[in-house]
Amino acid sequence: MHFTKTTLVTKENAQHDWYIIDADGKRLGRLAVKVATVLMGKNKPTYTPHIDTGDFVIVVNAEKIAVTGNKLDQKEYARYTGYTGGRKTETMRNLLERKPTEVIRLAVKRMLPKTKLGRQMFKKLKVYAGPEHEHAAQMPKAMDI
Repeated sequence: MHFTKTTLVTKENAQHDWYIIDADGKRLGRLAVKVATVLMGKNKPTYTPHIDTGDFVIVVNAEKIAVTGNKLDQKEYARYTGYTGGRKTETMRNLLERKPTEVIRLAVKRMLPKTKLGRQMFKKLKVYAGPEHEHAAQMPKAMDI
């Protein structure tokens, strides 16, 4: 009998590449799904559920993201201050004006696992409002959505 060996990726030998995505005119949800998939490593044949095999993702032009319908005025983001009655809500339009990177960060974060591993994956996401980023030394590859 001959058995084939399955090689298991470990934390030490996991390859982490860098990708750059231009969000200009892209739909928010479709972009977030692609980014979350790459952060988790599900686009690789070496995907291992309990190990962070994902890649780093740089998203530029976050302020030019597109949404359909009336989401800009109807979608609300809620947070809690910690005080009684301290629930604060904000529309997507206001959040995009105030912090354009936060809309993409929240969309991706909510698609990742809610565990220590998910928090570790989320740290590999870099979002910038404009076209400039500070990761040229990592030589990121362009990824099309």
